[in-house]
Amino acid sequence: MYSDIDDNTISELKDTDFTGCDIIALRCKINDIGEIQIIKNQLKQILPQINLPLMICGCGKDEIDSKLLPEIIKILDRECIISYATEQTYKKIIPHIIKGNHYIVLKTPIDINLAKELNILSVEMGLKKEKIIMNTDIGGLGYGYEYGYSIMEKIRLEGEKGDEYLDLPLISEASSEALKTKEAKTSDTQGARMIELCAASGVIAAGANIITVSYPQNIKYLRGLI
Repeated sequence: MYSDIDDNTISELKDTDFTGCDIIALRCKINDIGEIQIIKNQLKQILPQINLPLMICGCGKDEIDSKLLPEIIKILDRECIISYATEQTYKKIIPHIIKGNHYIVLKTPIDINLAKELNILSVEMGLKKEKIIMNTDIGGLGYGYEYGYSIMEKIRLEGEKGDEYLDLPLISEASSEALKTKEAKTSDTQGARMIELCAASGVIAAGANIITVSYPQNIKYLRGLI
């Protein structure tokens, strides 16, 4: 279940029904390296308010996340999932993951070989395979969704055949990507929620272990599919 890190986060967390939610994901929405200290200060206030397992998400910009996530890791008071490292940032982020004994989401383009390669490179740096969660990326609707779905299926099949570098948990942000589409943005709240639900339902079938959602009402329906 997603929530942004800002001055309103604590009150929003108190007002949100997290029934059935396994993990709270906090997103760092910043556009400049100079804002890192602000995010750290806000997170220090938020951490004592959260009892559920926690995932910390960067801003999605490699240049910033390579500096932001190591700084965030320094102030964490528990084992967390850190999302995410890429081929461009893993060398700067993985050492901090190892030191803090956290989990890391490794995000790669929609390609099974690139996913496996980044897993291997991270393990060679000393990261335990058990600490890796794969994100092979996916579109929200249409061909991007279908292609992303097929890659997830293929990874699952290769893992079942014994490939130790692909037999790892998968996280999917298909539902979050779906909410970025024109169809979701031009729909009312109910329509957007259904689009999120449909996207999330599909990746459960593809083999995703962790599915991100923005509408807490969808959690109970998704649990019924597992």
